[in-house]
Amino acid sequence: MSGVFEVVGTPHPDRESRVKQLYELGFTWADLEEEPYWVDQMVLMPQALYDELVLASSKLWMVLDKTVRYVHRRRDLYELIGIPPILWEMLDLAPLAEPGLISRYARFDFAVADDGTIKLLELNADTPTGYVEASIATPWMAEQAGMVSPNAGMKDQVAQAWGAERPDTAACVGYGWHMEDSGTIEALVRHSGLDIACEDCLELWIDNGYVKNKYGRVIERMFALYPKEWMSVDDAGEALSYAIETGRLAIFNPPHSILLQSKGLMAAVWGLYELGLLFNEEERETISRYILPTYNKPVFSGSFVSKSMFGREGGSVRLFDAAGRLELEDRDGYDSSVLFPSVYQKRAELTRIETAFGEFHLLTGMFVINGRPCGLLGRAGGLITGNTSHFIALGVK
Repeated sequence: MSGVFEVVGTPHPDRESRVKQLYELGFTWADLEEEPYWVDQMVLMPQALYDELVLASSKLWMVLDKTVRYVHRRRDLYELIGIPPILWEMLDLAPLAEPGLISRYARFDFAVADDGTIKLLELNADTPTGYVEASIATPWMAEQAGMVSPNAGMKDQVAQAWGAERPDTAACVGYGWHMEDSGTIEALVRHSGLDIACEDCLELWIDNGYVKNKYGRVIERMFALYPKEWMSVDDAGEALSYAIETGRLAIFNPPHSILLQSKGLMAAVWGLYELGLLFNEEERETISRYILPTYNKPVFSGSFVSKSMFGREGGSVRLFDAAGRLELEDRDGYDSSVLFPSVYQKRAELTRIETAFGEFHLLTGMFVINGRPCGLLGRAGGLITGNTSHFIALGVK
């Protein structure tokens, strides 16, 4: 069991009333199809560990930012990190954002070991969910326990990011019926303080390079929980890419967030590190300390993980043992490795926690909003944290 995390509290006997309270706050999927997604307990970490997670996130953010600038407009490297060719022109034409703001809404996923060692598993820099859990449910849980949540500043960071980008529309696939994605964009819109329309991506259409809603309203600036790599497989993907290339549509997160999003970028970082290129001594120390060896081929002598460069919710993840034999693979999430190349990463173990629902491995998320690490997200699941994992609030003791 974990030596650095402590599970506190016991589930309230009247779960239904607490689920209802969270529903009224905007967290409408605490129970999914009568299955408990939210664990009515908290996991606390020491202040020193939290401080290191914030520092690690800040340093890694700038290492990855620097790597994107190195990759930008190098089409051989686009190919190496799995960027679909349909997006290359868009990426070349679009101006890069200022340092630290290539993505304004992102989340790191860390493996924290029993001894407190921190390793970065991946960065979702394009369409992270978990925002409602982190910004609404976690502070509510902390308040119930008489504590102050480190996530309290997330709303302010969203307001700053959205105030800078000023989208006129927020969209997701299945708006109105997909509870998690609908609730996520609604919370972001609410916290932005702006008057923004919410739309279903499936009801949008493109007319002569202009994106319009079903009533014909032209959308000029859009935030969308729509992964950019889908433009390479969706029927309207090329038209959407053209709308962005020609400036008819401004998207937030910006176009280059897909370079940050690709897990192939981790392989690029590690390759440049091994070659002694690009990074200064402080950046090299950050890479050595927090980034796992990652390659485009399975060259490991010990246990490793393979995953699609654009896998999500555990889909495509496969765990191999020290002999290189397949040990476990995710069968719940969509296996996007049939569409995109894979990366191979040294395996890192997740700490285990004992909850009222049983023993789980803990994945530690850290949101980076408007360039600032500002929100913890806890997910409890198996060796592979997929879409059947639970949400559990993280706090600091």
